[in-house]
Amino acid sequence: MTRIRALVAKELLDISRNRGALIPVVLVVLMSLALPLVVVVLIPELTGHSLSEDAGLEQIASIAGVRENLTVEGQIQFFMLQQFLMLFLLTPITGAMALAAHSVVGEKQARTLEPLLATPISTIELLVAKVLGALIPTFLITVVGVGLYAFGIILTAAPGVALAMATPRSFLMMFLVAPAAALVSLQAAIVISSRVNDARTAQQFGVLIIIPLTALLVAQFAGAIWMTTSMLSLVGVGLLVVWALLTLFSAALFERESILTRWK
Repeated sequence: MTRIRALVAKELLDISRNRGALIPVVLVVLMSLALPLVVVVLIPELTGHSLSEDAGLEQIASIAGVRENLTVEGQIQFFMLQQFLMLFLLTPITGAMALAAHSVVGEKQARTLEPLLATPISTIELLVAKVLGALIPTFLITVVGVGLYAFGIILTAAPGVALAMATPRSFLMMFLVAPAAALVSLQAAIVISSRVNDARTAQQFGVLIIIPLTALLVAQFAGAIWMTTSMLSLVGVGLLVVWALLTLFSAALFERESILTRWK
């Protein structure tokens, strides 16, 4: 853990020297923050038509469970704001992907990979530190965005919606599923980055995990499924297991001894 912490500190120091790399993360968070409040609160206010006027929305929102302390408008807002919360699952992935994809390739291009591999750090420690170095700053920005999202709901949503949002389901989504999905995606980007000379190739492979998450988001908005607390727990634990297996696979694929002589 000491060696991992040292390497993570180095990665964070590199990012602090190039803060422009975090601009995509901030932009994604701002979009995830603004879009739901505009759709759920601002547009109905500007048009003078409440969400409860749409019978289809009322029917779909019922899959989230009837909240007796909420009005029909509040129930629909609760349902939609819960769905938009899933946008924050994508933030650590899309935001950190460029950092992770460039991680190993960038070390090679900067001629800093050779001395790094000469240290006592193991391949697994190196790969884990690279992933954490990309995940930690982007996830912290995401947490700030979620806090602003909650504050916006308190200020603008119907009475009781903010309290209804503070459920184990929401916390599991943000603090288990989101980082677990990001770990899988970033680990995939790291292993691809160790095998190619182009960071964009690694980024394209790693971002593939967005496809099933986007499909899940669309399915929930359509009312086809509703991810319960138990289902989210299983998904989060499953993603952590996949990350652990992918890390072991990455270490076996890395070929530490020959990677420097093969890359030209």
